[in-house]
Amino acid sequence: MKDIFKHIVRLSLLLLAVSFVAFALVSISPIDPVQANVGQAAYISMGEEKRAQLEAYWGVGTPLWERYINWLSAFIQGDMGMSLRFNAPVSEVIATRAISSLALMLLAWVISGVLGFAMGVIAGAFRGRLVDRLIKGYCFVLASTPTFWLGRVFLMIFAVNLGWFPLGFSVPLGKSAADVTLLDAAHHIILPAFTLSVIGVANIALHTREKTIDVLESDYVRFARARGESSMQLVKRHGLRNLALPAITLQFASVSEIFGGSVLVEQVFSYPGLGQAAVTAGLGGDVALLAGIAVFSAAIVFSGNLIANILYGVIDPRMGKRKTSRLRCGSGDVEAASLAAVEGGDGR
Repeated sequence: MKDIFKHIVRLSLLLLAVSFVAFALVSISPIDPVQANVGQAAYISMGEEKRAQLEAYWGVGTPLWERYINWLSAFIQGDMGMSLRFNAPVSEVIATRAISSLALMLLAWVISGVLGFAMGVIAGAFRGRLVDRLIKGYCFVLASTPTFWLGRVFLMIFAVNLGWFPLGFSVPLGKSAADVTLLDAAHHIILPAFTLSVIGVANIALHTREKTIDVLESDYVRFARARGESSMQLVKRHGLRNLALPAITLQFASVSEIFGGSVLVEQVFSYPGLGQAAVTAGLGGDVALLAGIAVFSAAIVFSGNLIANILYGVIDPRMGKRKTSRLRCGSGDVEAASLAAVEGGDGR
């Protein structure tokens, strides 16, 4: 019960800080929400009275603290406010866009985790060989590749030149929502999800490779190797559980990276998700929508880190004896967990 209360307090403080930062960023932004939403030509030809009405509508000139306190009091009562850009409640906009975004991120998250783990194990098992060098080269190149640039490259190759996938959007143009099939949605989501997952593979693959090398150099694995077992047999029989534990933590910690990358991917592929809505809200000064998306995103990332901590105790009871609340999925914490898993490996 004490740990649950701590997590609730931390989540509340996190959401409070994230929402205030969103309000502060919009307040100091040089973007004029009235001009950004009505257009420069219409703004110039507009009368002073009409400008004053629109400025009052968008909250121009209202102090930051007043706007934030009004929004926070309504948010506590379950009202996330009204999106001025979409002319709809923020909760409805997020609910509509979240379905597309979560499907995209979940698919990319699973692909990157599975591929990254498999590639890391193979590279570590064949350390120093050609396959290891190829996997490391792939990871180093893609880890430094901008997501938006890679998305444009994939778009030109697979959508424009080859024509295998549509140019964008989540459903075919001119088709009603009732007529959209699962195959149509899958056809539109594959290329954005693949783009998002390719970048995420590098981190988990390199981390798993290092842990695989650590396992293969341990004493109990050396004894098993002396009995004639091959590298892949050693990994399968003695290393997978020890490798999976730190990989799970790192994979759940990558939720924040997937969320951040989805913003760029959705812009490149014109995919109507939370990322594209956040960009629209930021450029249009729609602070209520931007704060709502920021709060929702922070809650998802926090949940990913929390699930990783819980899974440590479920998968390996030995880790449950430790204070998993200290595992924040940072590089130092992941390293400590990984070493603990390797040191407590199966010594058969």
